[in-house]
Amino acid sequence: MKPPPFEYTAAASVEEALAALTEHGDEAKVISGGQSLVPLLAFRFARPSVLVDINRIRGLDGIELDGDTLTIGALARHRDVELDGALRARCPMIVEAVAQVGHAAIRNRGTVGGSLAHSDPAAEWTALALALDAELDVVGPSGSRVVAAGDFFVTYFTTALAPDELLVRARFRIPNGRSGSTFVELARRHGDFALAGVGALVTLDDDDVVADVRIGLIGVGATAVRASSGEEAVRGRRPTADVLVEAAAAVDADIDPNTDVTMSNPPSGNGSASASPSTNSIRSSSDWARRRARSRSAGT
Repeated sequence: MKPPPFEYTAAASVEEALAALTEHGDEAKVISGGQSLVPLLAFRFARPSVLVDINRIRGLDGIELDGDTLTIGALARHRDVELDGALRARCPMIVEAVAQVGHAAIRNRGTVGGSLAHSDPAAEWTALALALDAELDVVGPSGSRVVAAGDFFVTYFTTALAPDELLVRARFRIPNGRSGSTFVELARRHGDFALAGVGALVTLDDDDVVADVRIGLIGVGATAVRASSGEEAVRGRRPTADVLVEAAAAVDADIDPNTDVTMSNPPSGNGSASASPSTNSIRSSSDWARRRARSRSAGT
């Protein structure tokens, strides 16, 4: 199929992009990498009258790790994150998650900001943002504001962004110390949309007690999910095999698998969303991810 007719404007600055968004409101859509939007246009699931291209805006593609803060510009490409050696050593969960975003050709074009703003409940970046307490910098005609990841993702493909606002960067909190992390994903085959996924980060203190733990889930609800019950089940305890099994079971309280959808099976008016991955699969993935993160935090 072909997309419906639309006007095209290429913004050279944030100000130009905001002016176009303000002028056209709900009729405008921002395009950066286009890896999510272009297929929607082709199938006419999206019908904007104006596309605002932000690829020419300078200064929005940076990746900087400074102390405990990772700052990523909205136009940073997935592939650039994936190939960042310092980030791979510091927080493998991020690199492992990004490596599962489609295929290399998609990662070469797709952007971090585009994925976050698209808010696909099966998208890896949404879980990373929740698990790593991301703060998202948003600009609009009235100025800038910071939105916590937990407040940014509203429901299926819907965020807290107003029609005249633009996401410009995201800041992720990366723990120091004896931390280990990983990202595990279930898909029909490599490159497909995730059926479910788990990102886990574990930090141990000097007594091998869990000082901090982060768990982000995808494919288990209307948005990505921070598994707070699973985190509390292991925080402040030694991560023995029994404790990790208990924590994996506790994840059940954080998910609603009956409402799970993926991009390949979006919600429809006739309620024909696909059946969710089994709770047992999610529990097993959570258990495996935590074990691997614990092993890395302990240096084994």
